[in-house]
Amino acid sequence: MSLPRFAVIGHPNKGKSSIVATLAEDDSIHVSPIPGTTRKARSFRFEVDGEVLYELIDTPGFQRARELLAWLEAREGAASERPELVARFVAEHADDERFADECELLRPLVQGAGILYVVDGAKPYGREYELEMEVLRWTGRPRMALINLIGEGDYVAEWRDALGQYFSIVREFNAVFADFDKRLELLEGFAALDDGWRAPLRRATQILAQERDQRLEDSATEIADLLCDVLTMTEQRRLPGDGESADRSLRVTLEAELTESLKGRIRRREQRSRRAVAELYRHFDLSEAASGEEARVLDAELFTEESWQIFGLSRQQLVVTGAVSGAVAGSGFDLLLGGSSLMLGAGVGAALGGVGAWFGGDELAKVRVLGQRLGGKTLQVGPVSEPNFPWVVLGRAWVHQHLIAERNHARREALAVDLHGAGNSTDRLPADLRRRLARSFARLRRDGSDADRRAELTALLVTLLVQDPMASPG
Repeated sequence: MSLPRFAVIGHPNKGKSSIVATLAEDDSIHVSPIPGTTRKARSFRFEVDGEVLYELIDTPGFQRARELLAWLEAREGAASERPELVARFVAEHADDERFADECELLRPLVQGAGILYVVDGAKPYGREYELEMEVLRWTGRPRMALINLIGEGDYVAEWRDALGQYFSIVREFNAVFADFDKRLELLEGFAALDDGWRAPLRRATQILAQERDQRLEDSATEIADLLCDVLTMTEQRRLPGDGESADRSLRVTLEAELTESLKGRIRRREQRSRRAVAELYRHFDLSEAASGEEARVLDAELFTEESWQIFGLSRQQLVVTGAVSGAVAGSGFDLLLGGSSLMLGAGVGAALGGVGAWFGGDELAKVRVLGQRLGGKTLQVGPVSEPNFPWVVLGRAWVHQHLIAERNHARREALAVDLHGAGNSTDRLPADLRRRLARSFARLRRDGSDADRRAELTALLVTLLVQDPMASPG
């Protein structure tokens, strides 16, 4: 199968680089509102697991289309000779600075690339574009026109009428906001341009769909690992002497220091998880310059009241899930009694769990003095016992993963989301999934983390991540 290759061509500043960045999933491609930023043709191959699926070539914009077309028409012969004449122009003007941009954009076509001609549907159609389109028709290469909407205007209808005279396929494609399905539709349109590309591009769409599913599973695994780690994380420090005689003020100071150290480790673990999820979707260069209220919500520090109100469970749901967690903890008491308690332990545990969820917000983490056989005692802070903690971590991770998965590689602004007034994000979970997650969190806190519990939690998160955290509760 031949490798599908497409040269992205058009007037300067019509979003060509944005389209290449989106289709190649490459956020290193420079996107700028300044015309003429792209001066040399650059090739970007999109590959999955080492297999190249297609190639995109970012090209400069036309600068002297009128002079180029005049040169071609002055030497015109039979229509079948036109592609050869275009190749001759490129060869003869390779060192001519006047036609440097034209040679750069035509060279990939001479070498067999297809054409993606990009226009801005927010700007009025002008007859000067016909010079460019006529030149492209001379190449004889398969071609598609893309109407990109960059600004606020809407001249799509007149662009469609004009482009239809020169291109067999005309599509609207917003490079910055097109979702995954729009990308697949575009690739299917490419397949219709050339019979030789049909099979490889169909295979490309199948692989991309599989890749999307795999990325979701890998994201769920990463978030499950995050939750398992932060729910079991502790900080310890040896107490001086025998521990019992340690000054009260010293112990208070140590407890405060250990608490801050624990919170710092948790923050860093969350940041590592966010980076890992971003890299799963090939976002290696996300903007850190967050500004505005929407960006501030997502970047809010984990251990703040605002973050817990936005990303955690509401008080009402926390009582319900706290009751579930308490029932899991109480079941251990029933097992110790061999079932003779008639489930009294689970009933008491559920009642205490609900009360703890409502009133337990003041204590962030457990504080214990651990005895050791040799060398005195150790002060331990953690793991975090606050009932809403796992839901806050989960809510933040859920929203972040959703924004990353839906984000185009042409976008350059910082991640942002407006959740003010939208209620608690994890309240949007289906009741059955919320109960199952509550049981999973309770087991983690009671028994610690192992491979089975991580796998159980990952499976639940796969179900969660296919849902939109910003959608209205169902």
